[in-house]
Amino acid sequence: MVFKPIVEKFNLTLVCDIKKRGYYPRGGGEVIVRMSPVKQLSPINLIDRGTVTKIHGRAFVAGALPIRLAKEMSSAAVRCIRKEIRDLYVNIQAVQEPESEAFGTGSGIIIVAETSTGCLLAGSSLGKRGKNSDKVGIEAAEMLLGNLRHGGAVDDYLQDQLIIFMALANGVSRVKTGPITLHTQTAIHFAEQLTKAKFTVTKSEEEESPKDAYIIECQGIGFLNASL
Repeated sequence: MVFKPIVEKFNLTLVCDIKKRGYYPRGGGEVIVRMSPVKQLSPINLIDRGTVTKIHGRAFVAGALPIRLAKEMSSAAVRCIRKEIRDLYVNIQAVQEPESEAFGTGSGIIIVAETSTGCLLAGSSLGKRGKNSDKVGIEAAEMLLGNLRHGGAVDDYLQDQLIIFMALANGVSRVKTGPITLHTQTAIHFAEQLTKAKFTVTKSEEEESPKDAYIIECQGIGFLNASL
């Protein structure tokens, strides 16, 4: 819902087919990903987040858990978001995963905000035994709101996942983010060691940017697929 459409901005196309979801601790999920090879990745420029135009998501239960819990997660998340964002319709579907498409018992929620410039930011949370379903929904909503407050064009989880693609792309990529996570610092360190790409991280100097907004810039190595 977030990674796939954003990573495709590097000029690649993925088909992601979720055959079955698996839940902790048993696992058992199955995903088939198909990708056509490309000669070279294009750089990206994710600086202007624009305005939030749509908020949607899914609250889900699987196995022995009742759909009531998904509805409670959804309602709690919507209430939390509306305290801060009042002028947008928030659509979080409550879903009972079909037995044929889920392995084990589990629950959770993911909420995605779409923006006028094509950015996607998310918040999510998983249920567990003894954890109030309202709390699960509120955790996801607060995560999303936190990602929207920092003014970045990507959320805290997508931030580090883009690093390797930026390193391999042909040209300069720029991404505006919130505070730099330890995962991102680690990804930058190893991407520079392995590819010789050069990254710089600077505070955003735009007047309207919050004080904890940063710009990650990378001069990619223009890696070529020698098989094409």
